Amino acid sequence: MLRIHFTPQDLTRVRVASAPDPLWEIACSLHRLQTTRGRWAYADWYRETRTVLAGTQLGAAVSRLLVPVLPRALYMPDFLTPHDAADGLERGLAAIVDTPPERVAQEIRMLDRSSGAPDWTLRLVERTAREDLAGLLRAYHDAVIAPHESRVLATVASDRALRGRDSLATGLDGLLAGLSPAVRWHPPVLHVDYVEDRDLHLAGRGLRLVPSYFCWRTPISMADDALQPLLVYPVHGLRAPAPERPPDASLAALLGRTRATVLRSLALGATTSELAALLGVSMPTVSHHTTVLRDAGLVFSHRHHNTVLHTLTPLGAALLRPTEVPRTAGSANSGV
Repeated sequence: MLRIHFTPQDLTRVRVASAPDPLWEIACSLHRLQTTRGRWAYADWYRETRTVLAGTQLGAAVSRLLVPVLPRALYMPDFLTPHDAADGLERGLAAIVDTPPERVAQEIRMLDRSSGAPDWTLRLVERTAREDLAGLLRAYHDAVIAPHESRVLATVASDRALRGRDSLATGLDGLLAGLSPAVRWHPPVLHVDYVEDRDLHLAGRGLRLVPSYFCWRTPISMADDALQPLLVYPVHGLRAPAPERPPDASLAALLGRTRATVLRSLALGATTSELAALLGVSMPTVSHHTTVLRDAGLVFSHRHHNTVLHTLTPLGAALLRPTEVPRTAGSANSGV
């Protein structure tokens, strides 16, 4: 059990990450490759990833280098999931490379005591070795995470919209209590089902909540309590289906004023009843329109309690962005 202790100041400093953390998604996806737990929820990703990695140099490097340092175990080094990754993969990789050697050595020793560490991990105190590891993390992300990025973004965005609604409807208590079945909020302590028994005192630093697509069932926190506190938690409910190119029939069905209005109304998410009230139509009519939009890959629908929340997929959001009109040669700002 992980017990996270809040002070009054911490209650004003709870934040939900605005996007997936790429290094946490890498770590959690590697855990999905190391266990059969929850594999059904990632079945298509798992099959595709095994195919991409099988018999390749990348696959061999993942097994020999990445799995040992990011094991599905009691401990994994904190320096491999730095806070900087909240600003993108490259920022996170740069932070890994810049980690002080003394900290790297300490965390590798902890990894060795916890689950064993290969001899080569001792070389990670050298900057060139960390640069090589960062390059491998980037290659793994490009090969098995990036092709599914739209799905990951859509699912995390939907979960974040759900958290926002919980906060507006029931305050911080509702947000914390509804994070996961593995989390229970008994103010001022958040109880989390965990791999070890420990207490985390926030002491006014606040808590960053990080929704994760590849995290399964059990939330994760940093091992070192002195680091910026965070809790990586699994996105709510089922994951978004793999995006597919909409058939011509679906695209034709989308060319209508009502569905365009529905799409615009979902910029911040909306329930079926909210859309019905906004459009002045029946809920079955709204359900028909959202089904067409969902089949076309533009909307993700998520059932929560007795309501269905509809949010935009990245493709749906892209359709709402204004299209830039190409400048013609000789125009005022063309430089010709």
